[in-house]
Amino acid sequence: MGTSSGSNIHHHSSSNMLPPRQQPRSGGLQTSLSLVTSDPVLSPDGQEPRSNSDNIRQSPTESASSRETWPAADAVMAKKMENGKADIDCPEQSVIRRVSSADKISLRDVARERVDVISEKMHRLPDEYLDELKTGLRVILEGNGGSQHREEFLTLQRLVQSRTDLTAKTLIRAHRVQLEILVAINTGIQAFLHPNISLSQTSLIEVFVYKRCRNIACQNQLPAEDCSCEICANRNGFCNLCMCVICNKFDFEVNTCRWIGCDLCSHWTHTDCAIREGQICMGPSVKTGGGPTEMLFRCRACNRTSELLGWVKDVFQHCAPAWEREPLMRELDFVSRIFRGSEDPRGRKLFWKCEDLIDKMKGGLVESTACRAILMFFQEIEVDSPKGLENGEGGRLIAPQDACNRIAEVVHEAIRKMEMVAEEKMRMFKKSRLSLEACDRELEDKAREVTDLKMERQKKKLQVEELERIVRLKQAEADMFQLKANEAKREADRLQRISLAKTDKSEEEYASSYLKLRLSEAEAEKQYLFEKIKLQESSSRASQGSGGVTLHRC
Repeated sequence: MGTSSGSNIHHHSSSNMLPPRQQPRSGGLQTSLSLVTSDPVLSPDGQEPRSNSDNIRQSPTESASSRETWPAADAVMAKKMENGKADIDCPEQSVIRRVSSADKISLRDVARERVDVISEKMHRLPDEYLDELKTGLRVILEGNGGSQHREEFLTLQRLVQSRTDLTAKTLIRAHRVQLEILVAINTGIQAFLHPNISLSQTSLIEVFVYKRCRNIACQNQLPAEDCSCEICANRNGFCNLCMCVICNKFDFEVNTCRWIGCDLCSHWTHTDCAIREGQICMGPSVKTGGGPTEMLFRCRACNRTSELLGWVKDVFQHCAPAWEREPLMRELDFVSRIFRGSEDPRGRKLFWKCEDLIDKMKGGLVESTACRAILMFFQEIEVDSPKGLENGEGGRLIAPQDACNRIAEVVHEAIRKMEMVAEEKMRMFKKSRLSLEACDRELEDKAREVTDLKMERQKKKLQVEELERIVRLKQAEADMFQLKANEAKREADRLQRISLAKTDKSEEEYASSYLKLRLSEAEAEKQYLFEKIKLQESSSRASQGSGGVTLHRC
């Protein structure tokens, strides 16, 4: 393997090989993407899961997710602040020009229209409109819209990949944004649209025509290292420095058993892909060429095998002390799945050891103890391995002195391991004792808290009872006042009825009195009129009598 010292037969020097896996990961923000492969030989869905005939645990359907390296957060914030300041200093630049319907273009227009036509339109469009176009494609590539976004992306990719006019010669005349969109559609990587990632026009064109690696962290010319193997020669866009031979995808995992490197051709394969495709299986020993079988990896690029136990041992010896809890459990799971179908004793022991450590870590075992346990296990299987067969001494008797020396070595090694175990047990005992004392102190504190809580609870109980008594008293008073109110209401109704009756009676009496008074007045007036008439009649008769006497005298 790429880091195995036990299997470095004809191992190529590759210190500069696979920068994403041999160099520390950058401090920038990283986003995980599930990419549609640009290789037309592969299906758009990546790869389909297949059954493993060697009784090895099946790996996930997606062996790896391609990831993009983004700029550091500080740089992004600095650029935002700079842009904000520029907007404040130059407010007239924030004016957005109106775009006529004739000048508007869509992603499908970019994917199917001629390069020069779209380029001419983009030169007339404002930057804000072009940014919105790129943002729309980023949203589609993120896939948050589900099947609708996926179907739209596949449609755009089919339009781009079915065109024959998109060559290096024609793409030179393309607009910068147009070229970024075409490359993002063709590769399925949204990092080409990110405003803080700027590649040259030539690099973008080379990525589009499969002359440069689409991994922004790699960007090697293709074929990488002038490799002439069948895969590098015939697979579009494949880079043997950062991509899996089987799934054609890349990621930025480093110091891990996730990737297996071939000792001979230096091509890399995802462990999941190798398990799923049956590239990890039992076979004759690579070192002896025969004898007992062991777990081997068969490289698809060169069809040659490399042993796995020494590779796993070297990876853990060099990298395990720096792993945290989750990475260590993940690596143990990788090793467990690699050696699940192992038939040799050492491979089976390694599988059982990994499964046991995973269960113990799930139960609370600290990662440092698990790391020491797996490293001690590798030392034990190295001591227990048949050294005579490895050195070509099989079938010959060992001298008594050599036998004694080897026994002494084994005894010294066993004593050293026992001392290490004793020291570890003593540290664990001290740690447990300190934890027990801390628990006792905490228990005392909790007991005091419980006592205080009980007293507080009793006080609260008395207060509640007092409040309940007051509530009952107030309720009784309220009932009494309600009763008196009801009685007062009834008395008021009775008095109101009496008042109404008296009012009616007084109105009737008033009406009767008024009528009697009017009647007496009418009688008086009648009597007055009658007297007046009688007076007038008497006056009339008197005047007539005096006139007759006068006439008689004459």
